[in-house]
Amino acid sequence: MTDALSFAERVVRWQRQQGRHQLPWQNPRTPYRVWISEIMLQQTQVQTVVSYFNAFMHRFPDVRQLAQASEDDVLSAWSGLGYYSRARNLHRCAQDVVQLWGGELPTRSEDLERLPGIGPSTAAAIAALCHGERISIMDGNVQRVLTRWLAHADDLILASSRKALQTQAQALLPTDAQSMQPYTQGLMDLGALVCKPKQPDCEACPLGSDCQARRLGKPLDYPVKTRKLTRRSESWWLLLMQTRQGQLGLVQRPAAGVWARLWSLPMFASESAAMATLPNACLPHLAWQPPLKHVLTHRDWWLNVGVVSLSQPLDMGGLVWLDPDQALQRALPQPIRACIQGWQARAKS
Repeated sequence: MTDALSFAERVVRWQRQQGRHQLPWQNPRTPYRVWISEIMLQQTQVQTVVSYFNAFMHRFPDVRQLAQASEDDVLSAWSGLGYYSRARNLHRCAQDVVQLWGGELPTRSEDLERLPGIGPSTAAAIAALCHGERISIMDGNVQRVLTRWLAHADDLILASSRKALQTQAQALLPTDAQSMQPYTQGLMDLGALVCKPKQPDCEACPLGSDCQARRLGKPLDYPVKTRKLTRRSESWWLLLMQTRQGQLGLVQRPAAGVWARLWSLPMFASESAAMATLPNACLPHLAWQPPLKHVLTHRDWWLNVGVVSLSQPLDMGGLVWLDPDQALQRALPQPIRACIQGWQARAKS
């Protein structure tokens, strides 16, 4: 039997009773904190984001301090979260907010969408959670809840299908602005806690009484997305070069591509290219470590790290020599950071 309450009323009631209320960006809930959390939560689990969010807030407590920071400082604070274009857009966006909006994020979703790195769902989250705008977010969790409840079988790869779902989502919104915050948070919480991708808890769902996917017995069939990623594998060779004084050689990655503008150990497309960089006298002492697998969105990288000691620093274009602690202060991709930390720990033992 269908619950007498509307879709929105059930979501709001459930969120107030059983939803999440202790996430750090909820206390206090400000546009700046919601914005940072929404960007961090793209492609990243909540449990991973919490510690990064707290550290980021300590380092950049408001939009002006974020705008004034160097890009390298921002990338360093982001190191380990991956998808570094998010951090670069975050930095550019903060600068635009200071220059164009007087240091305050705009309140309307349509204005927020014009800023770098803020898409429709992030803009809707900020506007709905902080200002009560009647607009539906459409992140992965919310898409899953809505497509299952509606049995929306159109392929979400298609823009027309996403637009149709957005129209249906708008029709389900609460009628009052005061309910937009718990409603929006409730949809996200339901997707994260109850309407999970592979093991939905339909018995515990406040929408289960009239969920069409549940009625059909096929909740896992939704949402429909036909395009599959084609993964490929690549191998790279990196040199962890240490001088007698204990310094490491780092280079800054190019402005485009994977790990853009981050600092890394020198990378080469082949083992022979890496070895050609070193003096012949060093080659017998070059020790290749077991390959490390680094998973990216569309590909797997196998990182072969060669450790070698040098009598003096090499003069290689763009190479800088730093003490390990100095190196770890740079904006490093997580695999490179882990590699240096592992080498540092072994050197001290």
